[in-house]
Amino acid sequence: MKAPTELGLLPWSGPEGKPCYLSTDERGGYMSRLADNVEAVQLGTAAELLEEASETLSDRDVTLDEMRRLAYELSGALRDVLRVAISRGHLLAIGEPRS
Repeated sequence: MKAPTELGLLPWSGPEGKPCYLSTDERGGYMSRLADNVEAVQLGTAAELLEEASETLSDRDVTLDEMRRLAYELSGALRDVLRVAISRGHLLAIGEPRS
């Protein structure tokens, strides 16, 4: 079992928006693979929304409701991407040799 500082941050939240962590030494285990797949979907969704945002911002006929929906979706995607970045940054820090 991993030390508490080596828990993996999962790419989804638990009840009340609290972070979920994975404690396992099995890198290719079911939950690790599931988390990797969810991260891939989240990053793909963020990329699609970024493209949509570029198109929407260049459209002079876009409505306020369309802009609000886009901002809402972008904030959710940004939250997901930030969680992925934090998780992967933590994994990098664990893997670095100590001086």
